[in-house]
Amino acid sequence: MAEQSELVTGKFVEAYTQLSKHNLTDLKDLYHPDVVFEDPAHQVIGWKSLHDYFTRLFGEVNDCGFEIHDTLFDQDKAYIQWTMTFNHPRIAGGKPRRVKGCSRLEFQDGQVIKHRDYFDMGEMIYEGIPLLGSIVRRIKASL
Repeated sequence: MAEQSELVTGKFVEAYTQLSKHNLTDLKDLYHPDVVFEDPAHQVIGWKSLHDYFTRLFGEVNDCGFEIHDTLFDQDKAYIQWTMTFNHPRIAGGKPRRVKGCSRLEFQDGQVIKHRDYFDMGEMIYEGIPLLGSIVRRIKASL
């Protein structure tokens, strides 16, 4: 079981370090047909819905990439620590933004059946909106 986790974790890291809007279909072999994907703003069920979600997201950004910092896996689970760098034309004037996060993965049949991303939505989006960004940064500094 741990060998499967190591293998799928390695495939995940390789796929996400090379991910772009031009190779989203390459993820099909990584994800189980019944995958459940969650992040702070969405829940998506099934490979087709996940592919549509990624297609929509990558269609809205000018660029998006992942740097993987650390992985931890055991039995049928893995945790991946990453930094995503992206630029969106309507956030921070299109300048690159960096967001640190972590993915929790569960495996079934040699594929990812559950994928949950953890990151700070304020850091990702809200801080990049002109007026709202300064308010969010002030609130975070006062905590």
